[in-house]
Amino acid sequence: MEFKGNLRIFHILQISLLLLLGLWTLKKAECRKVRILKESSVYSSTNCRGHTVSLMDFGGVGDGVTSNTKAFQKAIDHLSQFASVGGGQLVVLPGKWVTGSFNLTSYFTLYLHRDAVLLGSQDINEWPLIDPLPSYGRGRDKPGGRYSSLIRGSNLTDVVITGDNGTIDGQGAMWWQKFKSNKLKYTRGYLIEIMYSDQILISDLTLVNSPSWNVHPVYSSNVIVKGITIIAPLRSPNTDGINPDSCTNVRIEDCYIVSGDDCVAIKSGWDEYGIAVGMPTQHVIIRRLTCISPTSAVIALGSEMSGGIQDVRAEDITAIDSESGVRIKTAVGRGAFVKDIYVKGFTMHTMKWAFWMTGAYGSHPDDHWDSNAIPVIDRISYSDVVAENVTMAGRLQGIQQAPFTGICISNVTIGMVKSKKPAWNCIDIQGVSSSVSPQPCASLPDQGSESRPCPYPTDRLAIEDVEFTECSLETTYI
Repeated sequence: MEFKGNLRIFHILQISLLLLLGLWTLKKAECRKVRILKESSVYSSTNCRGHTVSLMDFGGVGDGVTSNTKAFQKAIDHLSQFASVGGGQLVVLPGKWVTGSFNLTSYFTLYLHRDAVLLGSQDINEWPLIDPLPSYGRGRDKPGGRYSSLIRGSNLTDVVITGDNGTIDGQGAMWWQKFKSNKLKYTRGYLIEIMYSDQILISDLTLVNSPSWNVHPVYSSNVIVKGITIIAPLRSPNTDGINPDSCTNVRIEDCYIVSGDDCVAIKSGWDEYGIAVGMPTQHVIIRRLTCISPTSAVIALGSEMSGGIQDVRAEDITAIDSESGVRIKTAVGRGAFVKDIYVKGFTMHTMKWAFWMTGAYGSHPDDHWDSNAIPVIDRISYSDVVAENVTMAGRLQGIQQAPFTGICISNVTIGMVKSKKPAWNCIDIQGVSSSVSPQPCASLPDQGSESRPCPYPTDRLAIEDVEFTECSLETTYI
């Protein structure tokens, strides 16, 4: 009997132990339970894609520490095989994804979830060195080559970089410090640079802390930059917003830019190198732009304009606490032209200069520039401008042997701060004005309120008629 009793107790203890073990296992399993989230979303793009993968499918880790440079390149290389069968789309899900420079492919979309942050690597070796641009002959910061841009591509067709306001953070402080202390041997890379390409869309993203320029399409055509927010510290060096460079058919719209340099800078190469390449930037529309740039321009043309700049249209622009509204920068040695520039519907709050032109912007790539390469500045129109708290209405200084011509300013009201300086400073320019306050200089004689306003094209650029389609996206993430 005693044996049976002990056996019963043993069985009870055994069962209790198994129950406890089961409860412990169940609890552990509950602790390991992963919450899987599924989202359906719709976004606008020029083209939708037939094949979608996630960066995590290729070993991506969004912990803010692990480098994902190889994961990005593996994913993009994989998607390149679908170029002729629907194209490929790489989705970056919520997380902080450290990466160095990587290359895109054709018929491709890079899509950033709203909670995705790309972080530019702080390892300078993850920004490989590449050749200088042919139209510059050297790096913009230093002679010789330059560091790659974070997101780059060359000789591509149909490339989209978009998202649900996801973020690309260049973590540029390291680069700014090295630049300011002259510790860089080569030119800084940009956040996004697309070269020799056609059909580019960059939209619905936030770009912050770029090492230098933010968006740089160069030698490309049919470029749309739409719905972008760009933010950089106000004293960060050369953090231009959007710089179309030797590009044809460009549309920039609905962007908000806080910059340490020009918000939009139209360029086309530097001195003899730009003249030799000879690729102008032309047929550009800029609209519904808001800019803050205390040390530079809302829209700049140049100074690197040696391939020429023609047919730039800007409308519905808001400038806040910026150095100048529209600035033309050129010099002897640049050659080429800036002509057929049309600006209307400009609202400015707190400006140093409303309008600024200079023919003495003397920075040169080397000592081989041609003193006979005289730029032509002609047919520049500003109309329907309202400004307040402005230090100087216009600083317009052309070139003695080649005055800036065809300047027209109409329907402009500029509220001036109290100053002993004249409202206008005009040298070597020719043009007309009408309904402008304060009254312009003698070089811009008033044609009377009954005169025709300054011209603005009534035709539409081909890039304005590019339409968007709705693309659907299914994402699953932890």
